[in-house]
Amino acid sequence: MFRNSVVISVLLLSLVLSAAGSSMAVGAEPLAPAIKWIPNDALLVVELTNPEAFIEAVLCPEAVSAVTSNAAYKHLTSQDGYKQFEQGLRMIEASLGTDWQNAIKQLLAGGVTFAVRPDESVSLIVDSADAEMLGKLQEILLNLARAEAVKQGNPGAVKSSEYGGITGWTLGGDDVHCIVNNRLLMSNKPAALKAMLDLREGSGGQTIADSPAYKQAKADLGSKPVASVFVNLKSIKSEPSIAAALNQGPDPVASLLIPGVTEALRESNWAAVGLSVDGYKLGLEATLDGKMAGKDGPASYAWSDKPDGGALPNISVPRQIAGMTFYRDLQTFYAAKDELFPQRTAGLIFFENMMGIFFTGRDLTDEVLAELEPEVRFVVAEQKYDSETGKPALQLPSFAAIFRMDNPDYFSEVMEEAWQKALGLINFTSGQQAQPGLILYRPAHNGVTFSVSRYSTADIDENAEVHSRYNFRPSLATFDEWLVISSTESLARDLIDALKAETAKQPKALAGVHSMVEVNGRQLVSILKANRANLVRQNMIDDGHTKEEAEAAIGVILSIAEYFGGAKIELGSEDGRMRAKLELEVNLGE
Repeated sequence: MFRNSVVISVLLLSLVLSAAGSSMAVGAEPLAPAIKWIPNDALLVVELTNPEAFIEAVLCPEAVSAVTSNAAYKHLTSQDGYKQFEQGLRMIEASLGTDWQNAIKQLLAGGVTFAVRPDESVSLIVDSADAEMLGKLQEILLNLARAEAVKQGNPGAVKSSEYGGITGWTLGGDDVHCIVNNRLLMSNKPAALKAMLDLREGSGGQTIADSPAYKQAKADLGSKPVASVFVNLKSIKSEPSIAAALNQGPDPVASLLIPGVTEALRESNWAAVGLSVDGYKLGLEATLDGKMAGKDGPASYAWSDKPDGGALPNISVPRQIAGMTFYRDLQTFYAAKDELFPQRTAGLIFFENMMGIFFTGRDLTDEVLAELEPEVRFVVAEQKYDSETGKPALQLPSFAAIFRMDNPDYFSEVMEEAWQKALGLINFTSGQQAQPGLILYRPAHNGVTFSVSRYSTADIDENAEVHSRYNFRPSLATFDEWLVISSTESLARDLIDALKAETAKQPKALAGVHSMVEVNGRQLVSILKANRANLVRQNMIDDGHTKEEAEAAIGVILSIAEYFGGAKIELGSEDGRMRAKLELEVNLGE
């Protein structure tokens, strides 16, 4: 028995402990599904329909071992508060005749249902597999609550009342609880508890289970999720502030990064999210019922005309931290600037003027962005530093943008000219500030000659800290149909290799996907560790900690971060409706 385990268990146990003050109903009766005890006006419904799969994932031996061996957990178990908690936990285990893991499995085995209603009441229904165990736990916690109330000088705080033949309890205030056979009911308002009991008797009107919107949402999610969320958007949007927010003009950045979301929310009556568990991976999938405008709407720049069109797969390079891929017709997007940017800011005007200089007066929409295909990708990777300069104290990741050119022979020279003008401006500004400038040279790699600029190393002091400017060697590579703009030479070289290999395989687009982001958790932790000294220094400045305190705090953060194996987010559409997917991978070691 893993008696000294899992911080997560504290959270799970708190759900069980919140059952304090419930009473067993006399007599057994077949109970309708918990969702049929939730009123039809619920704004939000959360259901844990397969607790066993979720609990097994959380309490598997690998998870328990990973947490108990963690420095943060060991620090927690050394505190007096934890030792008191452990004593209380052992007492409950002895009274229930089982360990806390099995108690949680039994007490939550039938599922958990949570709901929020327009009157700000919240309702919680927990179905137990063991009514006797639930009754024992209720008696233990009622006695503890009574003893605490006496200590506080309020012995009457714990009290009960009858409603429909069921005894309900409160620990003080408006919170109320009761038990019907093996089902625990809880709410923050007595009226909400009565509403659930009325539905049990068949006298409370419509339930959320009768709602066509709820039925459609559950059907769309299917049977795979172990937990789900239903949101009644139609009711929520009737709130004036939310309606006003949805009817505001489009935000340019949000429109580019998450196109069509506001429009889809505006047209939808409900939203649904499903949680699935597969080994060490957690998956979330969200959908709305409203049809997206797609290629005929204001976000047409994110939709392909081809049935199988979409973003390209992410490119992969050594030491990769993150990859991002998008389908964005930048010409169409910027052509709609009068709609997207109704008030042209000084920053936008400055941007357009600078682009006019770099691209020799060419029209940004029709002569520059029109030369780029809609497939746009970004890469972030940990750096491989040149021994000539050494490693800066602050080690920044390298990053790059990859575009496809429509007319490579023509646009390659246009980009090269613009690139050299930009470097010239940087050098001019650096000279004004008496800072080193960039030196341009053109190496060759894998049959591609490309442009690299680096800061001079002539004045480097071997005894001084390497300046953060040496994180950068801005590079431009144009070859075949590809345009690569990279912050470092090494990443540009890696991308030349990766793109040539990819072209030979002719990758297929991700049909229906307009955005995808993937993060490598292990590589992210690697660069965080490389910057540990800077993180400690910043913690000392921000929080006023001593060096020892800051090192301990950052150590805890890094040890927790090691459990993040990776993540993937996909945005797109299916049957004309928006779909969003999130996958999280937990790293529990070998």
